[in-house]
Amino acid sequence: MLERYEVETFLTLVEELHFGRTAERLRATTGRISHVVRKLERRIGAPLFERTSRVVRLTPIGVRLADDLRPLVAGMEDAVRRAVEAGRGLAGELRVAFVGEWTVPVLLRAVTLFSERHPECVVHVQEAPLATTRSSLRDGTIDVLIASYPFDGMANGPALLSEQRVLAVAADHPLAGEESVSLEVLAEHPVVQYPAVTSAEFKRDRTPERTPSGRPVPKGPVGNTFPELLALVALGRGVLPVGEQTRRYHPRPDLAYVPIHDAPPIHRGPVWLASNTTARVREFVRAAVDANGSPAA
Repeated sequence: MLERYEVETFLTLVEELHFGRTAERLRATTGRISHVVRKLERRIGAPLFERTSRVVRLTPIGVRLADDLRPLVAGMEDAVRRAVEAGRGLAGELRVAFVGEWTVPVLLRAVTLFSERHPECVVHVQEAPLATTRSSLRDGTIDVLIASYPFDGMANGPALLSEQRVLAVAADHPLAGEESVSLEVLAEHPVVQYPAVTSAEFKRDRTPERTPSGRPVPKGPVGNTFPELLALVALGRGVLPVGEQTRRYHPRPDLAYVPIHDAPPIHRGPVWLASNTTARVREFVRAAVDANGSPAA
């Protein structure tokens, strides 16, 4: 039998493929993580990871073990969740959060309707810092987040908001006076980057590495918060594709927002950890949809 901490360590390292991030998530030292992995490999009788100074990769045996363990762990979590829900129903607490001021009206309408339907559940509302959205969902600090898609690795509810994309540039930038631009201009200007903790799929969508025609996109400096990203743009360090609501909520004399005529819209809605799909979460998502309807085109 594998110990619980061994399974948790192994599957977390499978997800992160980085000893430092795994240690941070599990609140352990990298030495402790290495010790657990070596002990597990001795028990298995074969390496589970290929480790170099630069990368960590699963071996074929590691891949197979991960594939076998995931459904077992998910089944155990679901069994405990169903037992808790059977005992508590919808009574208790729900922690919901938002990213970006323009999602606040959507969230508040959802909270109001949910609270009317389920007064026995107390809803706590907070803003989620950009750098901790994913970790807060994983550790249960937040149950449901209203954020923009794609949000890979999480369950995503129906889109509740939709907005066109614009390019944020400095007010004195050569593109500032254009009526609209193409995504192809990203190949000609550095693009300010989101922090490293941001999901890979989100960054590919917002700050792609190549234009639609395949031209490489130069990378600009990294910002840790959205206001910091915009500050870098205003300083002329790069440009940044954003949603058109940014123009309304971040009007600044040192910035200009130019429509991107060939970019798909940005969608926003509820996001949550799949293994935390409780009755309260399901009912909140249903209330969010009922209170807000379909997103505007």
